[in-house]
Amino acid sequence: MSSETETEIQPFDVTVSRDAIEDLQRRLDEARWPDQLPEAGWQYGTDRNHLRELCDYWRTEYDWGTLEDRLGRFDQYVTTIDGQQLHFYHVQSPEPDAKPLLLSHGWPGSVAEFLDVLGPLTDPAAYGGDPADAFHVVAPSLPGFGFSGPTRESGWGVRRIAETFATLMDRLGYESYFAQGGDWGSLITAILGARYPERLEAIHMNMLFVKPSSLADPMEGLSEQGKADYQETKTFRERETAYQEIQGTKPQTLAYGLNDSPIGLAGWIVEKFHGWSDCGDDLESSFDRDRLLDNLSVYWLTETINASMRLYYETDTGAAIPESVDVPTGHARYPAEITKTPRAWAEAVYDITYWEDQPEGGHFAAMEVPNLFVDDVRSFFRTVR
Repeated sequence: MSSETETEIQPFDVTVSRDAIEDLQRRLDEARWPDQLPEAGWQYGTDRNHLRELCDYWRTEYDWGTLEDRLGRFDQYVTTIDGQQLHFYHVQSPEPDAKPLLLSHGWPGSVAEFLDVLGPLTDPAAYGGDPADAFHVVAPSLPGFGFSGPTRESGWGVRRIAETFATLMDRLGYESYFAQGGDWGSLITAILGARYPERLEAIHMNMLFVKPSSLADPMEGLSEQGKADYQETKTFRERETAYQEIQGTKPQTLAYGLNDSPIGLAGWIVEKFHGWSDCGDDLESSFDRDRLLDNLSVYWLTETINASMRLYYETDTGAAIPESVDVPTGHARYPAEITKTPRAWAEAVYDITYWEDQPEGGHFAAMEVPNLFVDDVRSFFRTVR
């Protein structure tokens, strides 16, 4: 492959074959459902009744043409960086003074999380906003995820992904830009801010990665809110992170079931959307059923659940967290976010210039509360334009 071919950017379209649809429908129709204790609900994991209804809808009513239309509504492309195919949306604003913005997702989401915010961010005037808030948005699928996957070699941790995204922005001609991220995307964004302060004008994150052990006395000076944040996050890590241990040690073993069984894949992912959102116990009060299935379908059709989980194995999170990020940093705190960083800890690492508590929403904010997400992103970057 020539270097010219490797750096080429090509348009990309999502098409779903009839064979793929029929194969999924057959697997769903022939699925063997496990038992569930009476009145168990979500206590032991994904509720069987809820999952069965969702999978029945996926099998009989989900509109695959609409999926293609939604994924294809905005301009998307592929290129090769560091030997890996990279899929990304590049949605350019009609506004002449728009600023470039890199959006990074995490697990078990996908670039489909951003479909409801790409329009308002790039063309605010068309959505009742101020044209001065416009962005040129670049939203890649993380290597190993969806149409950027699977990865074909070891070593694809978040630092390598951050370097890949920096290369992408350079290839697109953006010498300086803003960045925003959630979940793994937050850490990618932080790494970019730390490594390229001359290029990253400002960063905004839903989660703030901090290594408490790097602080002289982590508990000193914490406010009551900071102590509550610490305790809430500690409880989550003690009770809700078994998935991290599995994916960080033996992802291949887990992948056999999830890659072969659509109800296995759905059960594994839907549990996180239920537990990490601000839905109470009603998942579809936070997420439209079709949007949940858009995300699931991206994983299923591309067979990338294994590569996406491998990111946990490939990343030494403690080593990847920057000790200092010296670019203006904004933080949106959604009430159902799984990790809440005390402000005192955040200010020891980041140049915090904006800190906003949101009234609702959780881990998948761009998908769950897109209007709040867009308003917050606009508000922060307005302070640094």
